[in-house]
Parts: sequence; C-alpha cells; structure tokens
Amino acid sequence: MAIGNIFDVAGSGMNAQSLRLNTTASNLANAQSASSSAGDVYRSRQPVFAAMAREAMAFGAEPIDGNAQAASAGVQVLGVVESDAPYEQRHEPTHPLADEDGYVYYPNVNVVEEMTNMISASRSFQVNVEVMNAAKQMAQRVITLGQ
Repeated sequence: MAIGNIFDVAGSGMNAQSLRLNTTASNLANAQSASSSAGDVYRSRQPVFAAMAREAMAFGAEPIDGNAQAASAGVQVLGVVESDAPYEQRHEPTHPLADEDGYVYYPNVNVVEEMTNMISASRSFQVNVEVMNAAKQMAQRVITLGQ
C-alpha cells in the first residue's frame, strides 16, 4: 500500500470516529431530556460504517482469493440510524411535561453503552492519528534517502 493510500485510510478512519464521537456526545446530552409524548421523545442515534475496497493490483500486490478488490481503502459512512429500542415511560404526574395520564417519556439512551462507545471511538481515533504520523515519518525518511 502506498503512503498516500495510508493517509487516505487513516483520514477516513479519523472522520468516521469523529462522527461516532459527535453522535455519542449528542446521545449523552439528550439522555435525560423529557418529553410529553412518545412521538417527540429523543431516540438514540448510531452511525453505520462500511469498509471501502480499492483494487490491490496497482502496486504489484497479489489478489487475495482471486479478488483484485481485496485491499482496504478506508471507511465509508453509510448514515446515522435511530435506535428502535423502547423508550422509557415514567409515571410522574407532577412533572410539567406529564401527559393527561401523568406519564413523561425519556430517551432510550443507555449511558453506560454510550460511555463505552466514547472510549472506543476516542482510542480508535488516536490509533488512526498514530498511523498517519508513522506514515509521515516513513515518507520523510524516504525523502532523506534520496539526498
């Protein structure tokens, strides 16, 4: 894999993890937001990613299992989906947002799960930064070899 390709892969990974961190932050910020109706309650959101493939034949790489598109070329964001997990319904008749039956609706955000996502995304982002720095150092060493 060429150094330029490494930058592309690491860059797409950093973008994906940045989106993941932002989505997690949004979920945590809305974890305790109350609503007066089930239709208006905040739903947990999660990004959906897919690995992109690029032809591996360009730099003399052998195809894996006869497939020329075996080399990874980064991460593609397919979108952000809302969770279909059930929201929380609490009987709080004195709450200002309670409906006529005294119920208040809370998001389906699992704070522990979101904190785990945040730690994982943060570490993945850092790994991509380290890959990019290593590729940069290799490129600088290659340039100094020619001098």
